[in-house]
Amino acid sequence: MNRKILSFLLVLSMIFCMVATASCGKGNGGDGELKVGFIFLHDENSTYDKNFIDAAKAACDAMGVEYVQKTQIPESNACYEAAVELIDVDGCDIIFADSFGHEEYMIKAAKKYPDVEFCHATGTRAHTEKLDNFHNAFASIYEGRYLAGVAAGLKLNELIEAGKITEADAKMGYVGAFPYAEVMSGYTSFYLGAKSVCPSVTMDVKFTGSWYDEQKEKETAVALIEGGCVLISQHADSMGAPTACEKAGVPNVSYNGSTVSACPNTFIVSSRINWEPYFKYMIECVQNDEAIDADWTGTLETGSVELSDVNEKAAAAGTAEKLAEVKKALMAGEINVFDTANFKVGGETISSYKADVDTDDAFTPDTEVIKDGVFYESSFRSAPYFDIKIDGINLLDE
Repeated sequence: MNRKILSFLLVLSMIFCMVATASCGKGNGGDGELKVGFIFLHDENSTYDKNFIDAAKAACDAMGVEYVQKTQIPESNACYEAAVELIDVDGCDIIFADSFGHEEYMIKAAKKYPDVEFCHATGTRAHTEKLDNFHNAFASIYEGRYLAGVAAGLKLNELIEAGKITEADAKMGYVGAFPYAEVMSGYTSFYLGAKSVCPSVTMDVKFTGSWYDEQKEKETAVALIEGGCVLISQHADSMGAPTACEKAGVPNVSYNGSTVSACPNTFIVSSRINWEPYFKYMIECVQNDEAIDADWTGTLETGSVELSDVNEKAAAAGTAEKLAEVKKALMAGEINVFDTANFKVGGETISSYKADVDTDDAFTPDTEVIKDGVFYESSFRSAPYFDIKIDGINLLDE
């Protein structure tokens, strides 16, 4: 064969091999490197989103993978468009979204891109959609909320012992976003933690109708304080409630991170989900070509449920020691947050309850979730489904 033709064929063969290798490389960018795309509802001004943003950076840096983030993505088709851009433009292999309302758009994208993994926080549909590439994740944050409630109850006891309030005045206030199971599970576990050490405690709950509305959260906290609440907690994403408490001199238990720098005189403690373990898990699964759980639930043991440092200036004496004791008991299974012996509904102890686990448009109860006197939260799916209205908690609006 002519040497020129042979050389040409050799070069052509080399080019073909290079193209084939690039197209088969790991990652949509074709460079063999794993890349993760993150979709956040707000930005770092939201304590909720900042918690995810910090964990994403820490996990990706630790795992040595590249990541791209998109902030201020509403719960609309903008989420789907963001996912498409992260895949088609940025070459991401994993897409993660952090807000409940992102779910339907993540599912839409997962159906379009079956070779990309989609992971979603707080969602409910992965186990019923049964898509190999769509996954939900959450954590047993009700245990963290319970611990934070213990700190709140100890503070109420301190106020009672000091003569600043009576046992009958031990009323907490709670700023909630929506009357969803996630919020109800959180405020109920917080209340039960407080009740475990301060039996006379009651709690008023008001909803803002928004995950992030600083002015409304502030106004809601002020209304609760004016209504006789002597300690405030929240499931909302801004600094509105904590700063209102600092101004009024009312003790506060925050969420998703310490607010001690802005509220040094009133902040007691904060619970949060640490998302770094999950982000590492999903990355490792893709790197090792292993399936990601449809429903993944982080725990105290996995390091997914955390408390901030206790602010000794505002907390009752001995709070840190008591929290360590209760945490140990929770991890050993000696305390169950939703032990039905510890709360009543209409004056009665309940022994059976069907929850809406396989969510449909009518929110039809479908799964028995009480066994041996314990409501098993986040066991049948990762996202919370506790939605029982228990005695001692007053919903001022819904």
